[in-house]
Amino acid sequence: MASSLQPWLLLLILPLLSLLLSTAAPAAVFNDNFVAVGGTDANHLVNQGTSVRLVLDRSSGAGFSSKLAYGSGLIQMRIKIPAGYTAGVVTAFYLTSEPEYGDHDEVDFEFLGNVEGKPVALQTNIFLNGKGEREQKFDLWFDPSADFHDYKILWNPYQLVMFVDNTPIRVLKNLTPGQFLVRPMKIRGSLWDGSDWATDNGKYRVDYNRAPFTAVLQGFDVYGCPATGGAPCDSLSLSWNAIRSLTPAQEAAYKNAKSKSMTYDYCTDKSRPNFHLPGECNNN
Repeated sequence: MASSLQPWLLLLILPLLSLLLSTAAPAAVFNDNFVAVGGTDANHLVNQGTSVRLVLDRSSGAGFSSKLAYGSGLIQMRIKIPAGYTAGVVTAFYLTSEPEYGDHDEVDFEFLGNVEGKPVALQTNIFLNGKGEREQKFDLWFDPSADFHDYKILWNPYQLVMFVDNTPIRVLKNLTPGQFLVRPMKIRGSLWDGSDWATDNGKYRVDYNRAPFTAVLQGFDVYGCPATGGAPCDSLSLSWNAIRSLTPAQEAAYKNAKSKSMTYDYCTDKSRPNFHLPGECNNN
């Protein structure tokens, strides 16, 4: 039981947690935990069991959602994004409360496609009580279209941590009332046309002469607490809930990723209208 382990020990096993869980049973197939919510004609969301291909063309994009909403967890997905000229194309992996728009909570990994020869930006964003505009962007230290990589979200009552493989790139501490994610959220993935904003603020749009664009996602096991009943989702019997901070090694990796790979941070963008420093910028 997690409650019998020392917190420092739990911190050390975080990078191995998903691997240990995934080897305990056969890998889940898509239909175990997810359903298609866009591109449901089977040409745009191609279900291959332990992987799905999301396809964007002139007629449609594609997306999927978890069947259940969760109140905490270590949520992960293995993703390989479209390659080549992908300006305007957005590949997303995210958590969101429902309804998805309006007064909701959300955590986003968004890959913003680009023209050939320029890097794809990984944008993260957080919505709290319906308010977003908390973007941070990164130029990754690898080509996310060349192979699969792990993208993880650790979400518990104490913190939200976003990982690329095992490197933390974003941390939000639960330190300020009303400034943390508290609503049950579903897990979603999508591939869609973001021409109006995704690449150089809309300068470069999706070129459908180069379609179809294809992203592949894997890893449909869910290590989360269903928000529908059972044990409370803040219970220490859930191993991820005892992880309250980064290890020293993770803290160093986090600082390195921010200093070397981060290209934009909303906390320092004074060009925004009515700029003021949000409370979580001081706390995190």
